[in-house]
Amino acid sequence: MFKHTSKPVKILLRPRPHPHYHLLLSSFTSPLLLTPNPTTRTKTSLPPRPKPPPDSEIEESYLKGSGPGGQKINKTSSAVQLIHIPTGLVVKSQATRSRSQNRIIARRLLAEKLDNLRNGDESRAAVVGLRKKKRADSAAKKSRRKYRKLEEQEKLQEQQQSPSTSDSPDKPSTTTSTK
Repeated sequence: MFKHTSKPVKILLRPRPHPHYHLLLSSFTSPLLLTPNPTTRTKTSLPPRPKPPPDSEIEESYLKGSGPGGQKINKTSSAVQLIHIPTGLVVKSQATRSRSQNRIIARRLLAEKLDNLRNGDESRAAVVGLRKKKRADSAAKKSRRKYRKLEEQEKLQEQQQSPSTSDSPDKPSTTTSTK
């Protein structure tokens, strides 16, 4: 995860924040400086975002839009369709009215689809989806645990209240009144 470097030791001297210790200095020394190693991934980091394929592998065409947006979207050719020639994947983007923004979005979508195709469960989208699923499962488990605990507490309260009223039959009063 970290690689060791043989750079000199850094010492940080700074005044103490407390007013009575204005003459004292605090310091931090480290015999080894640790820097992140770019070749290894930590358990919590995501895979890098996929890069779009080169233009030589893409066939690009512009189509007329469809759907909401009225006559303007039906008249202009702002929708972008990309075909990845080696795999035959087809991606169409009509997210915006701008052709250049649609090109960028379509290339990003194509890169994600190729990443899913090549890497499968290790692709960025799969890792993100797995994290979301784990988070949702954890929240559901926490909720189930919470409500199960509440039900148990209610049952205990009912059991504590019911034996005291059902076990003691009505006793006649032993006090006598004198007239």
